[in-house]
Amino acid sequence: HYEMGYYTAYKHLAGEDLDLVAHLGDYIYEYGPATDRTRKHNSAEIITADDYRNRYALYKTDPLLQQAHANFPWAVVWDDHEVDNNYAGLVPEDKQTKEEFAKRQKFAYQVYYEHMPLRKSVLRGGGVEIYRRLNFGGLANFYMLDTRQYRSDQPCGDGSKPACPESLDAKQTMMGSAQEQWLTQGLRQSSARWNVMAQQVMVAPADAVAGAEQRFSMDQWNGYHAARKRFLESVRDSKAANPIVLTGDIHTNWVHDLKPEFYKESSPVVATEFVGTSITSGGDGSDVRPTTATVLAENPHIKFFNAQRGYVRCSLTTDRWQTDFRIVAAVTKPDEPISTRASFVVENGKPGAKRV
Repeated sequence: HYEMGYYTAYKHLAGEDLDLVAHLGDYIYEYGPATDRTRKHNSAEIITADDYRNRYALYKTDPLLQQAHANFPWAVVWDDHEVDNNYAGLVPEDKQTKEEFAKRQKFAYQVYYEHMPLRKSVLRGGGVEIYRRLNFGGLANFYMLDTRQYRSDQPCGDGSKPACPESLDAKQTMMGSAQEQWLTQGLRQSSARWNVMAQQVMVAPADAVAGAEQRFSMDQWNGYHAARKRFLESVRDSKAANPIVLTGDIHTNWVHDLKPEFYKESSPVVATEFVGTSITSGGDGSDVRPTTATVLAENPHIKFFNAQRGYVRCSLTTDRWQTDFRIVAAVTKPDEPISTRASFVVENGKPGAKRV
């Protein structure tokens, strides 16, 4: 979010020795300008193709972002703010008709394609089909997923709430049936050492209420309980080597053991989820929050949480995956130093992350 701070993390990222940058969405924000921010957006909320083009132009004036693009190839997927906050398929967040929003979404997808490093092959059927696989020899397959364009509307009116009949409905989908089948087939056929699913919203649940009551974000995978179970069971049943999920969206750092049944101790760990924080969204952030202790106590599958800005650096070999959570202390002032807040390792053939 350009308004929320300086892109200092991109400066440090540009100085790393990287082979690939995976950007998991919210490259721009669609909002109009706010008065209490570090920087200012250049128009009211964006609606038209020219609005979207001007917003990308603003973001790309930042020299630190320019350097990060110049130094490395990027693999990109969108989330919601490239179009409209918390949209689901053709369902907008705010008061727009379906026809108005369909037009806005088409503009947004077209302009995203114009401004981001994407191959022409994503243009299909008059639209942009952004889910795709990137193969890196025998070391890794990256499955770049789209959890916005094909999803069902958020259940139970969105927000944070207990599970409801709609969130448990088997008809709810996060990826749509075609993308689900494509991913399942790809995992089954994979001979790569690491199988990396890069996507937008948190897979693991995070209950922040102490005691028996539970509340979850309906915009995340927990609002799509049956779809998540299908997803994780397909990962398990595919027998693909070393599944890793890379996640964005939530502006915070997390490490999760992924299980088909998260609150059953006997349910096996089938993959590891690394959730990366934002470059600026959310402002300066903090190491912990008032709810951190409760979240860690209520959710045994959560191994780590941090709420500062930065990026996630991952190193892959045939035997080991290491994730370093790189953070800056503040983004409301420039030139802050970078540090590593925590590091976790996944060993080949041993599901689950261990802190090092």
